[in-house]
Amino acid sequence: MYEYISGKISELTPTYAVVEANSVGYMVHITLNSYSALEGKAEAKLFIEEIIREDAFILYGFSDVSERVLFRQLMSVSGVGANTASVILSSFSVPELQQVIANGDVNAIKKVKGIGLKTAQRLIIDLKDKVVPSAAGGTIPFANPRNEDRSEAIAALSMLGYTAADAAALVDKVLAAQPDLPLNKLVKEALRLNK
Repeated sequence: MYEYISGKISELTPTYAVVEANSVGYMVHITLNSYSALEGKAEAKLFIEEIIREDAFILYGFSDVSERVLFRQLMSVSGVGANTASVILSSFSVPELQQVIANGDVNAIKKVKGIGLKTAQRLIIDLKDKVVPSAAGGTIPFANPRNEDRSEAIAALSMLGYTAADAAALVDKVLAAQPDLPLNKLVKEALRLNK
């Protein structure tokens, strides 16, 4: 599985980028948010999600980890595939979508092309507990490396069976005491707290 592709931007459109790495051009589907982040740049680092089907091998790329995390969460919802998840992420920034889900704003999600009432409702029901609130009551904007580490740590704990809320509480407690911990130690300390 690819984690990221880094290299020269050979072609950039609002829906895909071709990134050349080691003399190989990778066509990577992107969201409008990632397009905006890459526009005017000569090089890119895109965090990758591979979608393997019987008839295709498709790469989706994101300019930051938090967008990929949300992409994966969207695809976990029944009836939301990779293309729909990409369209949703092109319609909202990560913090906006987190806020919409946290607020249960079905009408905002229904405005996205191809999303009906039932899918919008299911998306909110399935993801409301996975959108992690910050201590201030908003959502985490994932704009800096600390927030990316926080997001990854919460995702790691979630994969180990913790609810998003419990994982967030543990990670926030560790970060409050030791804000400069690297990701691996952050996860270990959070696990120790729960013993």
